[in-house]
Amino acid sequence: MRVHVVIRYIGMVLVFLASFMLAAAGVSLINNHDSAFYPLLLSSFLTAILGLFPLIFVERAEEIKTKEGYAIVVGSWLVACVVGTIPYLIWGGEFTLVNAWFESVSGFTTTGASILNDIEFLPRGLLFWRSATTWIGGIGVVMFALVILPALGRSRQLLYNVELSTIAKDNFHYRSREIMRILIFVYVGLTLVTTVLLKLAGMCWFDAATHAMSACGTSGFSTKNASVAFFDNPMIELVMMGAMTVSGIHFGILYATLTGRKNNIFRSEIVRVYIAMMLIASIVIAASLFSENIYPSFIESLRHASFQVVSITTTSGFATADTNLWTPLAIILLIFCSIICGCAGSTSGGMKVDRLVLALKVIRNRVKLQQHPNAIITTKTDGMVQGDNVLSLVLTFIVAYLLLALLGTIVYAMFGCDIMTSFTASISCISNVGPGFGEIGSFDNYADLPVILRLNSTVLMLVGRLEIFGFIQLFFLRSWR
Repeated sequence: MRVHVVIRYIGMVLVFLASFMLAAAGVSLINNHDSAFYPLLLSSFLTAILGLFPLIFVERAEEIKTKEGYAIVVGSWLVACVVGTIPYLIWGGEFTLVNAWFESVSGFTTTGASILNDIEFLPRGLLFWRSATTWIGGIGVVMFALVILPALGRSRQLLYNVELSTIAKDNFHYRSREIMRILIFVYVGLTLVTTVLLKLAGMCWFDAATHAMSACGTSGFSTKNASVAFFDNPMIELVMMGAMTVSGIHFGILYATLTGRKNNIFRSEIVRVYIAMMLIASIVIAASLFSENIYPSFIESLRHASFQVVSITTTSGFATADTNLWTPLAIILLIFCSIICGCAGSTSGGMKVDRLVLALKVIRNRVKLQQHPNAIITTKTDGMVQGDNVLSLVLTFIVAYLLLALLGTIVYAMFGCDIMTSFTASISCISNVGPGFGEIGSFDNYADLPVILRLNSTVLMLVGRLEIFGFIQLFFLRSWR
């Protein structure tokens, strides 16, 4: 593997990140030159230098190999998380080295978990950078950079293939460059629309922009300690729910819907299951909360239940209620939602509805084959036949996901966490959800966990964001031939 080629491409990503740090410094400047201005400006300068150095002194390669593509993608994510800590460390406050790393990884992986006890103490420039990391991570560090970089020929196609999971490509019937433009078009457009709607619903422009970035990136980073509960505004909650729900749908299907194509959200089997899952969970949880008199009316119960279901299912993690106080049935359903999550090709994490649907169809077909051993049965989703290789990948991913969740639970328990905290922390980090139950509930954070568990959480976040095998491949590059 040509290490210098990998470093050159990672350098391009660093220059891209430096531009967002500079934009965050601009936010500090227009907000009375707040205390984050110089940390962000210096961070932007240092990151730009780190990125420009290999671009200037390393010769450009016309083509890259698949092994190098994996190293570039995973390396870009890791390096982005590292440089993302620089503004936090320079600014200080609650940001020790481990805490800064945790917040940076949580942002770029769109997990939205935090170690901050007083978010509102942060200056606006740093709050904007915090939201920017999660917005960049929502669509993908490399995917964002590929759109603005110079033409890379066949290398662009390879990097795109590595960055976007196999199951997410089914609803894209365009060339890689067109796909990347579609992703950015939908993502940026959705963010702008959400920002305007949140402003009209009652937020100030800054809160509207940062919450829109976080909602569309399905992260859950808020500028308020009490998250969305701070606003106590049903209209804001409706706008947020709409943005999160749409962001959890395959962006190719969203684009097809906007352009009047046939493979739209109204015809998609996956989208129907995704919406039905959230509707059923919301109604059942609302009934459970109302029956236990947790809220005075069914409407109030449905308001909080539906927001939390959408927030958890889309892996956003915003909160309007303390779910630790909810009924066991509500908690179990929310944990189920945090495992399955949104659709492939969206900004949400987790196992994905697509894999759930395919796994259930594989089980159904297995039953049919036992009844009719000579039958030829195909597995389809949205009218497309899924080959054995795709089904094998789906089942392998589910097994790997569950094994990692179990392993993560054991690690948390080894260092003193109770079973509820251990299990939900493991699930929330792998699925990039953020909040769980127990010590890491919707109104709590990860600040009180031991250092070793905060570091363990960041590893699980990265593994989940890179869909497990993308991350694992980094450790087997030498065995490739």
